[in-house]
Amino acid sequence: MRNSVTFGIVFLPKSSKARNGKAPLYARITLNGERVEISLQRRISLNLWDERKSRLKGSSIESQQVNKSLDRIYNKLYECFRQLNDSNLLLSAQAVKARYLGKDDSFKKLSELLNYHTEHMKDVLKNGTMKNYYTTERYLYKFLKKQFKADDIFLKQINYQFITGFEHFLRNYKPKRDRKAPTNNGIMKHLERLKKLLNLAQKLEWVEKDPFSKFSLKFKKAERAFLSEEELENLEQYQFDRITHQQTRDVFVFSCYTGLSWIDAKNLKPENIVIGIDGRKWIFTAREKTEQSVKIPILPKAMEIIDKYKDQCECSGFILPVYSNQKTNQYLKELATELKIKKKLTFHVARHTFATTVTLSKGIPIESVSKLLGHSKLSTTQIYARVLEKKISDDFNKFFNEKTT
Repeated sequence: MRNSVTFGIVFLPKSSKARNGKAPLYARITLNGERVEISLQRRISLNLWDERKSRLKGSSIESQQVNKSLDRIYNKLYECFRQLNDSNLLLSAQAVKARYLGKDDSFKKLSELLNYHTEHMKDVLKNGTMKNYYTTERYLYKFLKKQFKADDIFLKQINYQFITGFEHFLRNYKPKRDRKAPTNNGIMKHLERLKKLLNLAQKLEWVEKDPFSKFSLKFKKAERAFLSEEELENLEQYQFDRITHQQTRDVFVFSCYTGLSWIDAKNLKPENIVIGIDGRKWIFTAREKTEQSVKIPILPKAMEIIDKYKDQCECSGFILPVYSNQKTNQYLKELATELKIKKKLTFHVARHTFATTVTLSKGIPIESVSKLLGHSKLSTTQIYARVLEKKISDDFNKFFNEKTT
């Protein structure tokens, strides 16, 4: 214990606030001359108070109940003092009071961490990323309600059992509305976000241990859908009756030849079209998701689509007529049905198509494709892009031809 530390606890009623012979009871903490008081949220009969013993006199039910409660409070206050003293944390009467009331960092709750993350990251992370965190937050509160019958939990109570319990809850969750239950990878994403939140808590020194240290996130490798050369050509040439379908098709095909995501295609402006090092037109922009700069040579079919919407661009200020993400994916689903494409057609399929059918299968090195897609790591590109069976077959045929000559 530290040298020259004086610590004391006394209980006292506030006679000045007495009504009908009853006064509110307080605990007074004194540490090295500093004094603070805590309201105990109860009133006692003044005529029963023994000032010397700081307890109620006699053996009435009131006296027994109050005195037992004061013994518990005394022990808890002393334990708070002992913890602070042993851990070399700030030692003061105010610190003892904060720990007793659960207001110091050792008693931070999950809700405080979630609120802190929202407040400090809402201007740092993209809206889509924050939206995912809000979804994880809703699942966490539902889990607390079901598993603990509570609205909150102390961070120090979150352990390996909590994590596996949350995983089990997500795997068995049944949505009330007409929505799909979380997939394995969706569940792993929620757990990954919880892990990042608890890493933040560690950096803030709100928790000491990492509950995820013995837990492994197990993602399943998903098949990345993309259009074959034949499917892409059929989509380009098909005559749609509805203008919404025509425009959605054009924007999608544009992305198939540039690798731009929906938001990056939507934000594209005339100033993003520049003359590149080869004297041809290029797209110079930055990915909305990562802020990674990308420089993409404009292929002839992409240029045709830019030229097609020049007049609209002069009015809107944007190169392409892009609908909302929800509407775009709805129209793409309708296009797939009309063209009998048996793949789940979303806008991201265009990005996969660019990585596989348009670039890798034509022999463009994966390092170049990675830069075109705006990836900071080559491993990310390897997940997105697959070498087509036809390309592998062509490579092997070339290999065998060389062997026989």
